[in-house]
Amino acid sequence: MWTYDDRESQVTDESPSLHELLEKLVSTDGSDLHLKVGSPPAYRIDGALHPAELPPLNSDDTLQLLRDLLPDRLNSDLETVTDIDFAYGWAGLGRFRVNAYRQRGSVNIVVRAVAPTSRTIGDLGLPTAITGICDENDGLIIVTGPAGCGKTTTCAAMVDHINSSRRTSIVTIEDPIEVLHRDKLSIVSQREVGVDTPSYHAGIVSALRQDPDVVYVGEMRDQETIEAALVAAETGRLVISTMYTLDAMETVRRIFDSFPPYLERRVRQMLATVLRAIVSQRLIAKADGQGRTVITELLVNTEAVRELLVEPDRTDEVHEIMAEGAFFGMQTIDQAITKKYESGEIAFTDALTHVASPRDFKIAAGVGQVAVR
Repeated sequence: MWTYDDRESQVTDESPSLHELLEKLVSTDGSDLHLKVGSPPAYRIDGALHPAELPPLNSDDTLQLLRDLLPDRLNSDLETVTDIDFAYGWAGLGRFRVNAYRQRGSVNIVVRAVAPTSRTIGDLGLPTAITGICDENDGLIIVTGPAGCGKTTTCAAMVDHINSSRRTSIVTIEDPIEVLHRDKLSIVSQREVGVDTPSYHAGIVSALRQDPDVVYVGEMRDQETIEAALVAAETGRLVISTMYTLDAMETVRRIFDSFPPYLERRVRQMLATVLRAIVSQRLIAKADGQGRTVITELLVNTEAVRELLVEPDRTDEVHEIMAEGAFFGMQTIDQAITKKYESGEIAFTDALTHVASPRDFKIAAGVGQVAVR
């Protein structure tokens, strides 16, 4: 239950208000707000946590903040669930994704700031080839990367590009809905898992009966969701989704490993047929200390890539095709990082931390073959 026997723990006049906390998150351009019992509120800014100059929160503080955030439809769940995910909006301030969870008998909350409107592909500094990929009529586009790297923002930019450039029916399935899309040239229907549909899988199956041209799936996290997304793409829809994988090769392996061995051949053939691109990204601090920049790996499914995807013994060769595929807009994560370093946008030490091959990066950067421990 989300109730506690703590007679000394009370909400006081000195307790921070929800509006004050969210206002600072937005004004500092922070990505996340952490509300933990026993610690002051903390803001993640440019990837690092910064505690606020406020007293530590007590259990009544966090419980009251959760009540202030919680939608009416979830109030009945307050006594029974161990964690809750939902979206929260404050007029004039912005939209936020909220996760509340139990920890040692108290409520902890993490609030993530969401861009109130979608940004364009160009605004985000993504490769221009991605615009052309979004103009495809069918297939599967996968955006990958670690938590907090901007996958949702990138997908929202893709959806907005389609919404702004052609007359289509777009169905999104999200958990929760973060960026709100208004109809432009397209009709956009946004469905939330747990509110409008029971699961990603169920949402995809249902969407196929709703005459969609484009389906955005918030995350492909299990076999049945991946399979439903592949089928949707195979039947003539453009599907955009995300996975928590670091790069294109890990993404391909994760998809294949999600299925039992007897289905591998079929899944390989399906992926080789419907895949349009894998966009893998991460955020790295700028050298001038002014925020972070997005680093993007891009794999485009050319004929050469398709041939390798269906052959288990040769799939790893896809990385070589990507490294040599500049004509198609392709680049590996190391190539992308090297470009950012050479342009002066990121520092050498940060670049070295994120590349897959530090030795090759040092050579490309002109440092020489220095031994890497």
